[in-house]
Amino acid sequence: MVEATSSYPELPDIIRTLAHKFKAVAWLYPWENVVYSAAIITALSLTAYFAGRKSMMIPGKLQNAVEAVVAGVDDFVCGLLGPKGRKYTPFLGTLFIYIFFMNLSGLIPFMKPATSSWSTTLALALCVFFYVQYTAVKEHGVLGYLDHLAGKPRGVLAFTIVLPVLMLFLHILAELIRPLSLSLRLRSNVWGDDVLLGVLAGFGIKGLPLLVLNMLMAFLTVIVQTVVFCLLSTIYFSLAITSEEHT
Repeated sequence: MVEATSSYPELPDIIRTLAHKFKAVAWLYPWENVVYSAAIITALSLTAYFAGRKSMMIPGKLQNAVEAVVAGVDDFVCGLLGPKGRKYTPFLGTLFIYIFFMNLSGLIPFMKPATSSWSTTLALALCVFFYVQYTAVKEHGVLGYLDHLAGKPRGVLAFTIVLPVLMLFLHILAELIRPLSLSLRLRSNVWGDDVLLGVLAGFGIKGLPLLVLNMLMAFLTVIVQTVVFCLLSTIYFSLAITSEEHT
C-alpha cells in the first residue's frame, strides 16, 4: 500500500483522502496529478463540445463566453507574432486555457493543481520546446536555423569564426535551459501557494481570515503564472520565426 501522506502540508484533496481511508484505491494516489489533469481535460472538452455543437449567429451565454476567450487569446498571440501567428493560436490558446484551469483547480475544495508537480509542468514545457524547434527548422531549414542561432554581425578577422561558434554554443545552451526555467517557474509558484494554503488551513478557525486573504492572492498568482508561461512561450515562437533581417 502506498502511504497517502505528503512531506509538506497540503489542503485535503479527494484522491489523497480516499487513498488514506480505503486500501482498495490507494494505488491511485501516485497517479493523482494525472487524474486531476485528465479531469480538467474532460471538463474543457465537454465545454468546447457543448459550446460548438449548435453554433448560432446570436450566440447563447456559453458560446459567447467561449468565443470571447478564443478572441482574446487570438489577439494576444497575433499581437506578439503578427498575422502569421494565427496558426499558432490553437496550440498557445489551448496551453493558456489548460494551464489556467489546472492552476485554478487548487482553489476548488478537494481538488489539487496538477501544475504543483514538476512532472506536469516539465511535460508542458517540453511540448513548447519541441514545437518551437520544429517551427524554427521548418521556417529556416536545419542549416538556416544553425546560422540563425550563430547570430549577426559575424565580426572580422579572428572573430569571423570564433564569435559565431561562441554565439551558437550559447544560443543552443539557452534553448536547452528554457524548458527547465519555464517548468520550474510555474511549478514553484503554484506549489508555494499550495503549501502556504495548507499551512494556514492547519491553524483552524484562527487562520481562516489569513486563509481567505491568501486564496484571493493565490487567484492572482493563477492568472499571472498562466500569462507568464504563455507569454514566454509566444516569445520563443517569435524568436524562432523571426529572420535576422527583421530583428
